[in-house]
Amino acid sequence: MAFSIRNITKVPELRRRILFTLAILAVYRLGVFITIPGVNRVEMQHVVTKGGTGSFLGMFDMFSGGALQQFSIFTLGIMPYVTASIVMQLLTVVVPKLDQLNKEGEQGKKKINQYTRYGTILIAAVQAWFAASYVESLSRGGAEVVADPGLTFHLVTVLTMTTGTAVIMWFGELITESGIGNGSSMIIFAGIVAAMPDAVTQFLAGGGGSDVGGLTVLFMMFLVVATVAGICYFERAHRRIPVQYTKRQVGRKMYSGAQSFLPLKINVSGVIPPIFASSILMFPAQIANMADSGWLQEFSAVLHPADWRYNLIFTILVVFFAFFYTSVVFNPVDVADNLKKSGGFIPGIRPGKNTAQYIERVLSRITFAGALYLSVVCMIPALLQTYMSVPFSFGGTGLLIVVGVALDTVQQIESHLITRNYEGFAGPKGPRIRGRVAQRPR
Repeated sequence: MAFSIRNITKVPELRRRILFTLAILAVYRLGVFITIPGVNRVEMQHVVTKGGTGSFLGMFDMFSGGALQQFSIFTLGIMPYVTASIVMQLLTVVVPKLDQLNKEGEQGKKKINQYTRYGTILIAAVQAWFAASYVESLSRGGAEVVADPGLTFHLVTVLTMTTGTAVIMWFGELITESGIGNGSSMIIFAGIVAAMPDAVTQFLAGGGGSDVGGLTVLFMMFLVVATVAGICYFERAHRRIPVQYTKRQVGRKMYSGAQSFLPLKINVSGVIPPIFASSILMFPAQIANMADSGWLQEFSAVLHPADWRYNLIFTILVVFFAFFYTSVVFNPVDVADNLKKSGGFIPGIRPGKNTAQYIERVLSRITFAGALYLSVVCMIPALLQTYMSVPFSFGGTGLLIVVGVALDTVQQIESHLITRNYEGFAGPKGPRIRGRVAQRPR
């Protein structure tokens, strides 16, 4: 590892990109602690901590990097931009005009990115208004979070939070263009990693109590390592479909048919399914807290991570969103058409419609396996807290994001080093880290 880090310092461009990324993330973390005027951060911390990590507030605070506890200008985080991006991806499939823009190349993508920015500002403004209303409702309940509630507080909150979201969106684009890794993912990664020391401290403090012994602590450490290893395995796993290319003539030369394969990832949708499923299941609890209705509170009590019905509905939603998002981002018909145009075919399968049906059948099977893997990883913390009373506050969704972003970032650094004839992180004799998409052999 020391040899690999020394190689990073020898590449000026890579060194500059890493330092630039760290500088942007440092500025982002400083902004997390700038509280909106008129808010008592101490009372807000008590409210979020009282809700617990399995609540809506706990999940929102995890994705905001602890900004919700401070009720800072970066409370909304990068999630409005992620939501707008997902909505634009879905609309690209439904709206023909957006689909045409997406196929126009770089200029069309710039136009879609501009629409995504407008959608981010709109979503952030709406969420900021509801956030201000929720904090004022806490003040009416006796928490005294807001010193001077009213229309002025609403306007200040909407202005500061929307501006903060725009700044974070700009930070993400800067990291993507001039830094290392995907900007939006790196910002979410930084927020979750920043909460890890506190989560580990709480776990060890609970592990040293009378209810949890040393063997349980060792078991939890082993389980965390095994979970991370499982995430690494499934995130890099893919099904290889063999592809044969026919002979072709270029000028006076005849090139023989090459053999390759089509890699299909087991988890095409990434962390989108658990995020959507958690948001939908946490939404009734949030509405019940704001409405103060008896039947709504009874319904929200059913949808609690400790209840078996919550786990069942969560698994069903994860499977549904995994299939839905995979069908949006991966089109077997287009893949079959591209193979046919390039002279490629799957042995034993006719080109065209039969190829598309075969790819869709294989993709459905591996997507189901990927959805079950996502459900198991995300439900591990809830099951531990319910049946073993283990104070494990770091969610499976957070582990998925951290490990996935870390793998992608390391793979990008590896690519920079290999391009400049340096050995990667695996060392001079070890295997290289494979990318998510395999290249055709030359």
